[in-house]
Amino acid sequence: MTDSATAQAQPEQRKPEQANTEQERPERGGPQRGQEAASGPDRAGTAASNRPGIAGGGLARAAVAAAGPTMTLGAHLAGMRAQRPLVQNITNFVAMQTMANVLLAAGASPAMVHAREEAAEFAGLASAVTLNTGTPEPDWVAAMEAAATAALARGIPVVLDPVAAGATGYRREINGRLARLSPSIIKGNASEILAVAGRTSASRGADSGDGTDAAEPAAIALARATGGIVAVTGAIDVVTDGRRIARIANGSPLMTQVTALGCALTGIVAAFAAGAPDRFHATVAALAYYALAGERAAAEDPRPGSFATAFLNALHDVTPEQVDALALVEYADAPL
Repeated sequence: MTDSATAQAQPEQRKPEQANTEQERPERGGPQRGQEAASGPDRAGTAASNRPGIAGGGLARAAVAAAGPTMTLGAHLAGMRAQRPLVQNITNFVAMQTMANVLLAAGASPAMVHAREEAAEFAGLASAVTLNTGTPEPDWVAAMEAAATAALARGIPVVLDPVAAGATGYRREINGRLARLSPSIIKGNASEILAVAGRTSASRGADSGDGTDAAEPAAIALARATGGIVAVTGAIDVVTDGRRIARIANGSPLMTQVTALGCALTGIVAAFAAGAPDRFHATVAALAYYALAGERAAAEDPRPGSFATAFLNALHDVTPEQVDALALVEYADAPL
C-alpha cells in the first residue's frame, strides 16, 4: 500500500462515484438526528418546536437576522462549483473513498495526500486543507501539522475534524495541538467540540452523547479563542465565529446510518470555504446544502444502502436555487 495517494478527478460534468468505508462516528446526530427532538417530527422540512432559539414550532426558510449573509447560501454553492477547488484531505482510512466521492459529486476536486514527506508541499498547491483524526498515527499527525502550517501561511482555509477528541488521552493531546494552530474552521459533533474546548463531555467513542445545545457556549468560546469558525453538527447544526450564530434544521436521521458521511462533510466545508469572502456564511451554506442532500436522498429511499447511493446523486443534483428555497437557517448574534 502506498503511503500517500492522490484522488484528483477531472470530469467535464460532476458524476458521483461509489462510496465505501470505518466504524466512523455518525456525524449528523449528536444524539442521532431525530432523537434529540425526541417525539418531534422527522425534520425533512420543519424544525422541532422545543429547540432553543427556534420559536413557534419551526424556522422561517432561509431566515435572515442582523447576522445574516450578504450573499445567498445558494450563491456559495454556485461559486464552489465554478471554482472547483482542490481540497487536500489528511483523513482516516475508513473515510477516504467516501470523502473523495462526496467531493466529486458536489463539484470539488479531492486529493488524499497524507505522507509526511509531501503534505506541506502539496498544501502549497491546494485550495483548502482538511485534517481528520479518526485513525491517528504519529507520522500522520506530523503531516497534519506541517500541512496546516503551510496552508495557514498561504491564507487558505484549514478545517479540523477532531474525531473522538475526548475518548483517550492521546486524542485529547493531538487534537489540542492541532486546535492551537488556530485552524480556520473546527467541525465536530457536540461531544468533540466540548472536548476540544476543554469542557466535560458525554462522548461514546466517536459518537456524541451531548446535544448541540450543550455545546453551543463551548463552541462560541472556542471560536473566540482560535479566531476561527466552529461548526457543531447534530439534530440542529450550529455554526459560530464567536460573534454570529447560525442554526440549521435540515437533514435526515439516515445520515447517521452510513459511515464516513460526517468525515466527508469536512471536505465539503473546506470546498465551500475556499475562496469564499465570508467563511462563516460559507460554512453555513455547506452544512445546509449537505443536509438538504440528505433530505432528498431519504425521500428517494429510506434504507441505508440505497440512501448512500441516492445521497451522492443528491449532492450532484441539488441546485443553488433549491438551497435558497429550502434551507432552514436561523441567524442571531452570539451572547457576550
